[in-house]
Amino acid sequence: MEQITIIGSGSMARALAVRMLAGRHSVQILGRNGEKTRELVESLGAGAQGGGEGAAIEGGIVFLAVPYEEGKNTVIFYGEALAGRVVVDISNAVDLATFDQLRIPAGTSAAEEIAKHASKDALVVKAFNTCFAGPLAAGQVAGVPLDVFIAGDSQDAKTKVSAVVAASGLRPIDAGPLRRARDLEAMMLLVMGLQVNPNHNNFNWDTSLKLLP
Repeated sequence: MEQITIIGSGSMARALAVRMLAGRHSVQILGRNGEKTRELVESLGAGAQGGGEGAAIEGGIVFLAVPYEEGKNTVIFYGEALAGRVVVDISNAVDLATFDQLRIPAGTSAAEEIAKHASKDALVVKAFNTCFAGPLAAGQVAGVPLDVFIAGDSQDAKTKVSAVVAASGLRPIDAGPLRRARDLEAMMLLVMGLQVNPNHNNFNWDTSLKLLP
């Protein structure tokens, strides 16, 4: 059983916690909003505990279930406390005003920028950015388990993330080195743009990407 820390208390934090608990892992939720964090922990039940912003990180795997800018600030704040831990960036730095561009420079990714600001001994991995909260909490769409694309420069870190993904009932897919996060994030810019486009009535936030077979 892996100890998991999730930073954030929103819908993605909840969905990740549900899946991790389904995989029989213990979960620590660290949130800025104390009341929201308590409500989330209480709703999750056994296996979940909470703490405030700045509380000591207990998990060997740390999910940044926050927007890109907040994730970058989080790794700066925790600094060497993240050394030796697997840090999972799930963000999509999409301009939500237009859904037409990413809020990061060309030739990089949110995950790579977070890695630049994290402890040099933190093992940054990109994963779960292709999963939306509803399907992730359910673990499937139309009866088919979700795919989780995992990119990172540490094979050991990717193996650890793959193990918790598989234990939670999802299918892990090794997408290659951390620079592949650029492709995963660009793919979600396209997907999110389609989902807010009124010309695509059948696309919604309950969709998910799947490789077949």
